[in-house]
This record gives sequence, structure tokens and C-alpha cells, in this order.
Amino acid sequence: MGKLSLQVQMSVDGCIAGKNGEMDWMIWNWDDALKNYVGGIAPAAGTILLGRKMTDGFISTWSAIRNNPGDPEQAFAQRMMDTPKVVFSRTMTESPWENTVIAAGDVAAAVSDIKSRDEKEVMAYGGANFAVSLINSGLIDEYHLFVNPVLLGEGLSIFSALNTRTKLRLKQSIRFDCGIVLLNYVPEQAWRGQQGKGIPEESGIPLFGSD
Repeated sequence: MGKLSLQVQMSVDGCIAGKNGEMDWMIWNWDDALKNYVGGIAPAAGTILLGRKMTDGFISTWSAIRNNPGDPEQAFAQRMMDTPKVVFSRTMTESPWENTVIAAGDVAAAVSDIKSRDEKEVMAYGGANFAVSLINSGLIDEYHLFVNPVLLGEGLSIFSALNTRTKLRLKQSIRFDCGIVLLNYVPEQAWRGQQGKGIPEESGIPLFGSD
């Protein structure tokens, strides 16, 4: 069974976009260490999961980089485009994008089926509503939260609509020179299953969600 990881960019106050979807607050001039980290976890993915609202920008961005031979990120973009993608949508029935299929209906059931069939890692990128659905389903095995040094005050949050408490363990945190801090969490239940596999028994962090 594949492991499901959620990777999101967020503000210090937990927003993944401004109230009107703005993303101009995100740091884009990543340092090499951050690029290497993201590049290191991406190849493990056998499937990419996306919410409908995020898909256009996600695919068009990586497609443009893939088609630009002079871009230093071309090889990474090629991997992103080659990885099979599943887009969750309530309205679409056919995919206009390459290497991409549409999934409808119950998110938890569909994602459980994908995890059961994929021996590699399954990587989810959002957006907000889709990420909330995944967190509430209890199917996420690992979080990669990239915290940008900004407070938005208001915006789209993936934490305000949670319907349960999820206790997390801090696997690692990394401060990058560009200003982004990585918080890499594993849910308590998944953490217990990984003991004995080289993950230290320390730093229990209960947070994100409410009863």
C-alpha cells in the first residue's frame, strides 16, 4: 500500500492563499537546499493528487518549464509531468490534461483505493478544500508543511474546517536560507507503525484541529 503525503505552502497563520486566492506572498526564489529537499521527495511519488481549483496553475506551470530547454528546473518539471495525476472534481468528467484522470464521488473512498493500488508514495498538493477533505479522512501518512515568513491575517486555511483532532509527531524541521521553514509531521498512529525503522522516539507535537 502506498503512503499518502500532503505537501503545502502556507503562511505562519496557517493560510495557503489570500482571501481572494492571492499567492503573491509566497517565496519563490528558493535556495538550493530547499530545491533539493522538494526534488528529493517528488521522485518517490507514483501518483499525484490535486484538487480541481489548483490543477490549471499546477499543470500549466510545470508544462511551461518542461517545454523550456534553458530552464534549470526542466528535468524536475519533466518528472512532474510524467507522474500520473488524479484530479478530484464534482463537475468534470473528462481530463483535458496529459497523463491525468478525473475522480468524482467520495474522496476518502477514491483515495483509499489509489493507496491500495500504488506501491509508491502518493503525493497530494491541494488546494484548500481538497486538503481539508484528505485531513478529515484520516488517510494522510505524512505532512510536508512549508511555512513562509508572513502573516496574512485572513485567507484560505486548511485547518479552520477540520472536524477532528489529529495528534502529530515532529519528524524533522528545517530552516532554509530563503526564509521558509519546513515542518515535517507524521500522525501519531502512523508514527507508532514506523518505530524501529530509524525514526527517533521524541518530540510529540499534539496540534492542528479541534474536538
